[in-house]
Amino acid sequence: MTILTASRVAALVVGALALTGCSTGADDLAAQYRAGTGQGYISGDGAYTVVDERDRGEPVVFSATLDTGGTISTDDLAGQVYVVNFWYASCPPCRVEAPDLESLAQEFRDVGVPFIGVNIRDTVAVSRTFADEFGVSYSSIIDVNDGGVRLAFAGEVAPNAVPTTLVVDRQGRVAARISGLLTEPSTLRAMINDTLAEAN
Repeated sequence: MTILTASRVAALVVGALALTGCSTGADDLAAQYRAGTGQGYISGDGAYTVVDERDRGEPVVFSATLDTGGTISTDDLAGQVYVVNFWYASCPPCRVEAPDLESLAQEFRDVGVPFIGVNIRDTVAVSRTFADEFGVSYSSIIDVNDGGVRLAFAGEVAPNAVPTTLVVDRQGRVAARISGLLTEPSTLRAMINDTLAEAN
């Protein structure tokens, strides 16, 4: 039987934190470690948050490089409802939800709701290989070097799990968040439709 000292447990938790792309904090990671999941990421619990229009924060502002070449900024998305999904290729729930996200991206393409991935860990090559494997048609921002997009979304409804999916309103403010695996595509569909239905 192996006995872990407090310092050894702390070292393991710190090491696990270093392996995660983003997390909700040491408490969640420690709980997952104690549960013995060995998953190496903070998965979230699929909980969702909807923010009333009156309570939304300031518009999010970012400019970043896409895995398909070129750049994207919030200026390109001005006046549109859009969806942002934070992910990386070796994240198991990211792989599970990819077909549902692609299906919704296709569904909302005709009404002008762009989907954008934010890859928090991978190179361009790995990101594109994932897109090819899972048939993902929308581009992803490569955010591994400076975390600038994650930082831009930090705040009340920050992307605090992998994956996290956000719906952004026409004013560039976060309107809704799904923290963790998208288990019910109908939930995200309703979030998008409700945000679209808001007055301009």
